[in-house]
Amino acid sequence: MTDFYHSQRAMRNMRRVAMQRGVIAVLDIGSSKVACLILRFDGVERLRESDGVGPMAGQSSFRVIGFANVQSRGVRLGEISVMNETESAIRTAVQRAQKMANVRVDHAIACFSGGEVRSYGLAGEWELQDSVVSEHDVARVLAACDVPDIGEAREVLHAQPVNFALDHRSGLDDPRGQIGNRLACDLHLLSVDASVVQNLIYCIKRCDLELAGIASSAYMAGKSSLVEDEQELGAACIDMGAGSTGISVFLKKHMIYADCVRMGGDHVTSDISKGLQVPLTTAEKIKTKFGGVHATGMDDRDIIEIGGDSGDWEKDRRQVSRTEVIGIMRPRVEEILEEARARLDAAGFDHLRSRQIVLTGGGSQIPGIDGLAARILGQRVRLGRPLRVQGLPERGTDPSISAAVGLCLFTAHPQDEWWDFDIPTERYPARSFKRAMKWFRDNW
Repeated sequence: MTDFYHSQRAMRNMRRVAMQRGVIAVLDIGSSKVACLILRFDGVERLRESDGVGPMAGQSSFRVIGFANVQSRGVRLGEISVMNETESAIRTAVQRAQKMANVRVDHAIACFSGGEVRSYGLAGEWELQDSVVSEHDVARVLAACDVPDIGEAREVLHAQPVNFALDHRSGLDDPRGQIGNRLACDLHLLSVDASVVQNLIYCIKRCDLELAGIASSAYMAGKSSLVEDEQELGAACIDMGAGSTGISVFLKKHMIYADCVRMGGDHVTSDISKGLQVPLTTAEKIKTKFGGVHATGMDDRDIIEIGGDSGDWEKDRRQVSRTEVIGIMRPRVEEILEEARARLDAAGFDHLRSRQIVLTGGGSQIPGIDGLAARILGQRVRLGRPLRVQGLPERGTDPSISAAVGLCLFTAHPQDEWWDFDIPTERYPARSFKRAMKWFRDNW
């Protein structure tokens, strides 16, 4: 964990260097697509060091000057499975975005959805040596948090203070400069499979890019798809990707929980392929053009020509009704939503005041999914699109690009994390700690 702490600090410094140069690339490396956006930072905004103010800050400080969205190869369940193919897809996306921007980029920040994320809630306290809270005191209270034993083969992806309390006053975003005697902190820690992160870092370096940061796609999708009130009062974002479905819960403008269902749109496509005995490419076209989750009497009469070139005349002239397609798709979509519901229940989501759920990602575009989700997840469900950012073309407002847009906001204005402070070295080793999912119920 010590090495990764230092590598995260190094990436933070790399981000500052990139912003001073004025351009940086953001990469969303998914199972179905690799999205690359090139950001240009202008004026004094890019030199500000006051990170961690809020999720909506910083969006006026940058402009998207390049955008590319290419088919992903070599990524399965949000994790790199074939290095050469993933490298080729990233290179293609970056080159196309650079051509549009007419600029070369050397630094990139990436997000990914794999790694089997796990959430932990930590708490710590520190008696102030002086009555005024200093940077050193914040580092000390973060060090006082009992670090969980996340396992040898896992790394910390995010470690964010989500609440400070000074004496009897809780709900403080930044206690520095305030007067008190005892400082307490709640911290959200997100761990991932170390090999998944190491493969991603290695792949990006092979693309001749300096990595200036990595983030969870579930977190990024929530930043761009939840409006400010939802992030404040408590809401969940379900990012329905191709290889996996990311879940993030926000409260007081901080992510307090994240998880992942290792199923997504590719599994729906696979079901159609097996059910209709057609190639995956044909199944994807059928899903995109005729897919849905609610069948009506009209769908019985909506006939789909499957086609094919197998040489078998009967097989190549087959027809199915849209009702049959929906009958294949619905069970898998229900399974994904029910798994998401189980994750939210385990997190204690029902205890939040506002139980808003926002669906985003490519899978959220299946017709009728909002109604099905309302039945499975609860009544407060809406479809979410990413926040509009300057310079992003119209095709960049698609829900499938939510994580990439969230990564733009994260790049411009990241939240404070553990490695932004000088944590005492004796606090690096992991200590035994029981996994906590409902901790925020007791701390807010």
